[in-house]
Amino acid sequence: MHTKTIEGLVGASTNVNLLNTPMRVFKEARRRGDTATMERAMEYAGDFSERAEKYQVKADEGMEEEAKEEKEKEKLEREKAIEKRREEKEKLEDRVGEGKDTKADSVEGRQETVKPDTVKEPVIYTKTGEVKPGEQSSNISVSV
Repeated sequence: MHTKTIEGLVGASTNVNLLNTPMRVFKEARRRGDTATMERAMEYAGDFSERAEKYQVKADEGMEEEAKEEKEKEKLEREKAIEKRREEKEKLEDRVGEGKDTKADSVEGRQETVKPDTVKEPVIYTKTGEVKPGEQSSNISVSV
């Protein structure tokens, strides 16, 4: 809490509590019919009431300042979070960009590493699971 707010709330509360004393004196003087005491009590009550109002205004000002500071703080935090996300995005894009430069990650690079000499003849299996020697013909036969 802002110090101005605390000071205003405490001051207003204290002066409202102090207002009770002259009001009791006023009621007692009215019961007795003592107008001079009633007037003095009302002056004290008015003073305490004015002070309580001033402190209330001070508390309101403090709360407004506190709200402004909180909004500014939230704005700065949002800006920091946005900047952090931008940096993370740039780092991710850099990593993705670096990966595209190498041939090992591309399909073309993999195709270049395949040698035609290493291609083997297809293997044919019988019903029992034995390997049947490969035929030179390009015909495919399926036996059931």
